[in-house]
Amino acid sequence: MIIFLVLLGIVLLLVVWVISLYNNLVKLRNRIENAWAQIDVQLKRRWDLIPNLVETVKGYADHERETLEAVIEARNAATSASGPQESAANENILSGALRQLFAVSEAYPDLKANQNFLELQEELTGTEGRIAYARQHYNDQVLKYNTAIETFPAVVIAGALRFTEREYFEADDESRGTVSVEF
Repeated sequence: MIIFLVLLGIVLLLVVWVISLYNNLVKLRNRIENAWAQIDVQLKRRWDLIPNLVETVKGYADHERETLEAVIEARNAATSASGPQESAANENILSGALRQLFAVSEAYPDLKANQNFLELQEELTGTEGRIAYARQHYNDQVLKYNTAIETFPAVVIAGALRFTEREYFEADDESRGTVSVEF
């Protein structure tokens, strides 16, 4: 009888441990989903600002149609992305197009002085900061989750319950390079 109770106690402890481990993995996975939702909110905010910015620039720099079309094209591609990798790639293209748009604006003093343009530029700059923070938070959550499913003994449970590794929201190679400043 004592052996049976000891075995029952061990089995019970093992079941409680597996349940606890499973709940922790679910909690980490849900934190990733929440972090991705926060990125999505900021990206949508950014996408909503871009048409207004393009319209403002269009009034001053109508012959810069290629740049304006590149921004709109990049925005449309970014809105249709799915998953962190595709989204990151499209957002990096959009960032490049926006940099090009702001470079064009430097050639138009009236545009640079336009209050709407300045407000939109400031709003977009603030949104870029929030996106960067949300990306960092997302990647932190992915790190915790990936570490949890790859370490022993959770790796056994994670594999059996089909918890799979998540992708980081990474910058493109171009934005990792050095910035050249010339005076």
